[in-house]
Amino acid sequence: MSQLRSDLWCAAFIRRHNDLGHLCVVVRKGDPIAGQIWISLDHLDGTQSLFGPAPSLVAGQSVADRIFQRRLEHAGAGDVSTRIEREAKYDPDFWLIGLETRDSDLGLTIYDPDSGKTG
Repeated sequence: MSQLRSDLWCAAFIRRHNDLGHLCVVVRKGDPIAGQIWISLDHLDGTQSLFGPAPSLVAGQSVADRIFQRRLEHAGAGDVSTRIEREAKYDPDFWLIGLETRDSDLGLTIYDPDSGKTG
């Protein structure tokens, strides 16, 4: 089974979070079919976290599901912006979703490189 198109995955993710009462928007549109997806999470306490695609070795374990890795955790907005700008130079076709919530369950499969497990 192949992965869901990036534009459809983003639309579903945004709809789910907006239905839950969270503010969730497309900050940057990427390639509609295969663009990588990054999620900037505003914790509403002055800090942000950033989630990006997990390494392809990990993602290969479950082709149908997108697996994310936490790249920054409770960082300042400047740190997140710098990381996103760096990514844009490397891959101009990525998607960026902005999400504001205090909830810890984002509905994502997240890879933890320290334990080597997804959860």
